[in-house]
Amino acid sequence: MNSPVTRRTTLSIAAGALCALAAPAIRAQSWPTKPIRFVVPFAPGGTSEIVARSVASELGKQLGQTVYVENKPGGAGVPAMQEVAKAAPDGHTLILGHVGTLAVNPYMLKNQPYDVNRDFIPVTLLAKVPNVFVIHPDVPAKNFREFVDYVKKHPGQLNYGSAGNASAGHLAMEYLKLVTGMYITHIPYRGTGPQLTDLLAGRTQASSAGMPALGAHIRSGKLRAIAVGTQHRIAALPDVPTVAELGFKDFETSQWYGMLVPAGTPPDVVKRLQEESYKALRSSAVTERFATDNAVGGGGPSADFVAFIRREQKIWSDIVNRAGIKPD
Repeated sequence: MNSPVTRRTTLSIAAGALCALAAPAIRAQSWPTKPIRFVVPFAPGGTSEIVARSVASELGKQLGQTVYVENKPGGAGVPAMQEVAKAAPDGHTLILGHVGTLAVNPYMLKNQPYDVNRDFIPVTLLAKVPNVFVIHPDVPAKNFREFVDYVKKHPGQLNYGSAGNASAGHLAMEYLKLVTGMYITHIPYRGTGPQLTDLLAGRTQASSAGMPALGAHIRSGKLRAIAVGTQHRIAALPDVPTVAELGFKDFETSQWYGMLVPAGTPPDVVKRLQEESYKALRSSAVTERFATDNAVGGGGPSADFVAFIRREQKIWSDIVNRAGIKPD
């Protein structure tokens, strides 16, 4: 027969085990305890900010805490990524990752002060947005083929702008240059907003970005859409062909955005962030905004986003090498 002391010891161990099992659930439910900072490594005015603000607004309603977006542009996203990598891993600091910071910088930049696969935890993919290729109306080309021909006849005389080194627009245009053999000069800016200012003024002649940033200018005739980077045409531009259907088989490029947190963030907090993001992405406010911009919402498990990033890294490491993409 067990002694009273033995029984008390056994009960204490059992109670301790139950408390240990319950702790993550309690922690996840008590989080967040203060406002959440959502860092965007680009200037205001681009697709990245639209995605981040749409999701942040809904997350704030669901969590009962302010989720504020902080734009921190420059340096191909490295300063923002470095800062978040060093932030407290408590779920109160997030960063918007994308193709440039996660799949290209590791192969384009030497000696990054962090490891994207080690120092961050991917929470969930938030959105995929089609890349649209546009030119200023003053360029004497009515369509994609005429543009490529014109650039080849005037090598190095035209410029294209992007939101910065390793931005989705930079990568899309370099990929296009690779497959078409065009020579057009890259002008990096500190965000989509600033580069669009110069494009609309005719100081640059071409660009690639998402419909959230370009749609109104295309509809007004201030910019001419000549192709899209997806494998299929998009609803917003049914008459604009894909690059693939114009003779460049398998060409595909899109902007994608996801949420990450510093390594060491508790798994239960990561899981709740993913679950709340999934809910936010399916709110009417976000789905309606995304539909307008031809964006496809994500929200899947962390493991799925990890696998997605690894696939993108494999694709873009090859393109960076073949195209010789380097920071300007």
